[in-house]
Amino acid sequence: MRLWASGRTVTTGRGRAGGERHTAFERIGCCAFTRHYYVLLTLPTAVGGEGEAVSMPTRIRADWTSRHRVTMYVEAIVVAATVALAITQLGNITHTATTHGAFWLMTGLAMLAGTQAFVAAMPPGRAPMIICPTICFTFAVQLCWGLGPAIVAQSAAVIVVAVRLRAGVREALWSFGQIGLAFAAASVILYAGDPDPFHRDGPNNIVVDAVSVIGAVVVWLVTYGVLGALRARLQGQSLRSRAATTATANQALFNASLLLLSPVLAVTAHVDLGFLPLVFIPLYAVHRMAKLSAERDLAARLDPLTGLANRTGLRHGLDEVVAICAGDSRAAPRRATLLMLDLDRFKQVNDALGHDVGDQLLIAVARRLAALRPEVGTVARLGGDEFAIVAATRDIGEAHDLADRVVCALSQPVTLDGLRVDVTASVGIALHDEDAADFSTLMRHADVAMYDAKQRGDAIAAYQPGHDTNSPQRLRLLTDFRHALEASDRDQISMHYQPQVCLSSGTVDSVEALLRWRHPTYGLVDTQELMTVAEHSSVMHLLTDRVIEDVVGQVATWRAQGLDMRAAINVSSRDLYSDDIVAQLSTTLARHSVAPDRIQIEITESALLADPSRAINTVNRVCALGVSVALDDFGTGYSSLQHLRKLPIAEIKIDKSFVAGMADNRDDAAIVRSTVDLAGSLGIRTVAEGVETEYTRQLLADAGCTLVQGWLTAYPMPADELIGWIATHRVGPAAVTAAPPRVELPDGVPSGGPDDNRDETYAGSQR
Repeated sequence: MRLWASGRTVTTGRGRAGGERHTAFERIGCCAFTRHYYVLLTLPTAVGGEGEAVSMPTRIRADWTSRHRVTMYVEAIVVAATVALAITQLGNITHTATTHGAFWLMTGLAMLAGTQAFVAAMPPGRAPMIICPTICFTFAVQLCWGLGPAIVAQSAAVIVVAVRLRAGVREALWSFGQIGLAFAAASVILYAGDPDPFHRDGPNNIVVDAVSVIGAVVVWLVTYGVLGALRARLQGQSLRSRAATTATANQALFNASLLLLSPVLAVTAHVDLGFLPLVFIPLYAVHRMAKLSAERDLAARLDPLTGLANRTGLRHGLDEVVAICAGDSRAAPRRATLLMLDLDRFKQVNDALGHDVGDQLLIAVARRLAALRPEVGTVARLGGDEFAIVAATRDIGEAHDLADRVVCALSQPVTLDGLRVDVTASVGIALHDEDAADFSTLMRHADVAMYDAKQRGDAIAAYQPGHDTNSPQRLRLLTDFRHALEASDRDQISMHYQPQVCLSSGTVDSVEALLRWRHPTYGLVDTQELMTVAEHSSVMHLLTDRVIEDVVGQVATWRAQGLDMRAAINVSSRDLYSDDIVAQLSTTLARHSVAPDRIQIEITESALLADPSRAINTVNRVCALGVSVALDDFGTGYSSLQHLRKLPIAEIKIDKSFVAGMADNRDDAAIVRSTVDLAGSLGIRTVAEGVETEYTRQLLADAGCTLVQGWLTAYPMPADELIGWIATHRVGPAAVTAAPPRVELPDGVPSGGPDDNRDETYAGSQR
């Protein structure tokens, strides 16, 4: 094989007589033209696994299994082959070393470049990345003097890098063998092309020389990549993940950049040997930029407080686990599992001890979770007091076992500022499957499961679709509802009214306004399902404004038609914590000239719990307008007697769960009678909800209940039908028509059921 030299041709392996003068590729230097030059010598360090451009976020732990014995066997073959190649080149090595001082200069530059190698820290679970530009020198040695001298120069550079980074002997030998075989493969192309830019000119020779060098670079990259992939696969690492694919592409690009610099720098060095020392000025600048770039990349994937991966790092960790599970050949294949956990009462620690102590608690929790990092998985902090773990599990049982270990690890108290703080957490589990195939959906499922655990008071809960009230389908439904409210669409949104009949006189005393929404695609939508989604959104304010406007306007219309009747409106907890409802009622009543006592608002006990003082203040202001207040679902909440004492309640609505059981359950009957007696002694009306039989109506009449409401009297009906119904209404058994069937809508959106108060489809209700 002929190598590039000045004026002479040197034959590889058959060293010519000394005294030959070589230029250019005998005195090559190195510089890098891009601010990213990663993994130019891939040498794993003692603190990590394979040094790759973008290391894999998970690493199979080393153990003495048959797989690792095979890996070591392959490594030994690679190293032995490289040593054998070097032995066959002893003649050329000896000749070059004894006659060409430029070879020693080039080798020295490669070793000096090795002293600049540094490890770019990666997020937890990823092997460190080594940045070092030695191959641009050693490939230049191959171009000038052949394979043997290149292997010698590379071995010297490997030793320097291994010492600087404290790498193991095994890893250093692998790097030596991997790069040596890549040089050997490239030498075949160089032998065939026989490039000689200094003695041959003309377009054809220029093209042949360029193609030969480029071909050698390509073969070098392919050989190097195949050997690296083979070793990674033998170690059980995934090659199909996004991280692995990105690592391979980046490594090939950056190695190619350095390899292609060799001929450019050779020509420069051929002009003036004094230019070689100057190469380390741009080299140092690129080195600094690469280090800063690596630090920025780390910051983008790492939580700065705990040192765990952040949300971005977790996403990459999930991709890696999914890829590993996809290639799992076990009889019981694994699948990616996400555990999301939230510390209980963390706000109390921050409020009582300060945020600095709260940060110490988060760091302590992070250390415990990091100790539980599964063999294949990633631990991350999502923000605040939320953490997540991605793991590969065979089934939900194994996922529960991991969650149990997390809860157990966190159960030990943490000492902060001399105080022993108990740490507990709620853990949600979500499995990667067809319904949760992407990161966002899996995160949402785990979040739903976590809050399900909190609400039930359990430490662990797995995702169940039935508990997911915020599915994308429901959110789309909420968006459609908002559009209907903003458009004031009377065809879609309307109010139905259910009469409340006086037991003593048999007349209709009042009505309750109930929301009905007929979706243009799904038909009649179950309002209770809609309110579950809308309760904590700004849609509730739009809905309350619409309901107040419609109901007050309808009362004014009925009065003009000779029907003077009170109408009840349900309001949500969101309305009670805002002053808007008071202003809206006052303005609307005045605009329609409706007496305030013709309107009544209904509130629930649960709506008072979050901030009782604000809610009570709003209720008092409503009563100051002259609007009466009813306490709905009485008996199902908390502190009912206290509410009767503190609030200006005009009416109590006995929950249907007690009313429906009166006929068959003594306890229910006793509760209803006691509630009626209590309300009567306080001068408060009572309304029994869900009255469906004549026998129940009679029991309520005997107990002294004021009003009844339910199927026995009438279904909710549109406003224009109410006057006709009242004209023909008589107290007694009602002709109950067959209720329309309940229909399951697409994507789990239930339709509206029978138009009765059993659906609890109240306007503005949070139920």
